[in-house]
Amino acid sequence: MIKYFERISILILALCLLSGPALAKPRYNVLFIAADDLSNDLGTYGSRLVKSPNLDRLAARGVRFDRAYNQFPLCSPSRSSIMTGLRPDVTGVYNLQKHFREQIPDVVTLPQLFRKNGYFVARVGKIYHYGNPGQIGTDGLDDAPSWQVRINPRGIDKDEEPLVTNHTNTSLGSALAFYASPAPDEAHTDGKVALETIKLLEANRDQPFFIAAGFYRPHCPYISPKKYFDLYPLESIPEPLFRDEDWEKILPAARWLKVPNYGISRLKQREAIQAYYAAISFLDANVGRLLDALDRLKLADKTIVVFWSDHGYLLGQHGHWMKQVLFEDSARNPMIIAGPGVSRGQASPRTVEFVDVYPTLADVCQLDGRPTNLPGRSLRPLLKNGSAPWTKPALTQVRRGSEADNFMGYSIRDERYRYTEWDEGRKGIELYDYQVDPREDRNLANDPGYARTAVRMKQLLYQARGRAQ
Repeated sequence: MIKYFERISILILALCLLSGPALAKPRYNVLFIAADDLSNDLGTYGSRLVKSPNLDRLAARGVRFDRAYNQFPLCSPSRSSIMTGLRPDVTGVYNLQKHFREQIPDVVTLPQLFRKNGYFVARVGKIYHYGNPGQIGTDGLDDAPSWQVRINPRGIDKDEEPLVTNHTNTSLGSALAFYASPAPDEAHTDGKVALETIKLLEANRDQPFFIAAGFYRPHCPYISPKKYFDLYPLESIPEPLFRDEDWEKILPAARWLKVPNYGISRLKQREAIQAYYAAISFLDANVGRLLDALDRLKLADKTIVVFWSDHGYLLGQHGHWMKQVLFEDSARNPMIIAGPGVSRGQASPRTVEFVDVYPTLADVCQLDGRPTNLPGRSLRPLLKNGSAPWTKPALTQVRRGSEADNFMGYSIRDERYRYTEWDEGRKGIELYDYQVDPREDRNLANDPGYARTAVRMKQLLYQARGRAQ
């Protein structure tokens, strides 16, 4: 009898030892892929012109968020929010110079939290803000405590800058400027970002990792290998849908440019769009290299892939280009999440925002020490079912004026409407109904038929801002 109980005890102990690892928390890896200035002009988002086969296949592996919004449509404020999980009014970042640690020195960033949980944490390229293209090859406005390893590639595109065609004669970081390069993919900065990221994946495949790959395209100047320009013959590029007489319909506070479309010709606008689309396809090819590496290294089934752009991008809509406005094409950005536990091939119509990313990854990877003050919500229910119940709106803001004399525009978006106040409403209010007006041609703020909607959206705006009216 004693020997019998001894055998049972040994068997139970053996079973416990065998089942221990299976009962442990998941140690999913994270591949965190950022694009710079990417719009939703992708095949998976419905573009019939842009060729993005690799981002399309990533979306087929996971959930594509059709209504994902940034907190501030400018590189540094937006990136500061996604990496801290906090809104710009908390980070204090409204420009391209201030670092969030000046305002919140002890904040634990998203990669820091992974690092505290025993992950290998590294970045290649632009994750926090760098001036693009001026600071390529440097740390830029990076955050050293976030990483164990930082790699700053510099490619031939930096040497090719004197060769660009500049239609706006502005600095290259904010110019409609482009060049079809004869150099191969791997010679460019983004090609080097892909190669260095793959090296990190190979070297750390046997330990949990959070590896961030920050690409520089399609940000201007639009320098890409010529073969990507060849995908878009100029005659296939339509003119932007904007009439000069519509400029006066836009509230002065809502404008970023002083004149519509920089005052350049329709032909030059189409050439800029051609170059921008070429840069998107070049970005897509490099994302494809990362996805191929995950498959080759047999990491795809244990790696959460998050793809995002820091904000959207306008190509002549409302007479505007680039970002820094609160219209849909600037506030909205692509975001795709794929990996273990994520439903495949789903499109989520729910309204989500960048501050939701931090709590999502902390939740899915079951990290210890998660911050309790984050305004975002875990997207985990939407990763299981993209159409799951969800009522949280998205708050986006932008600043106007000089450093000494400025005011803010705040915009709230739900699944149907956008409501915007400039300078607390003193410089104008906007309301758009996307069900009947997807191009935002009619400001309904003063329409009696939408009075109740305006009141409801105003309440949502002030609730999201975290203070009473």
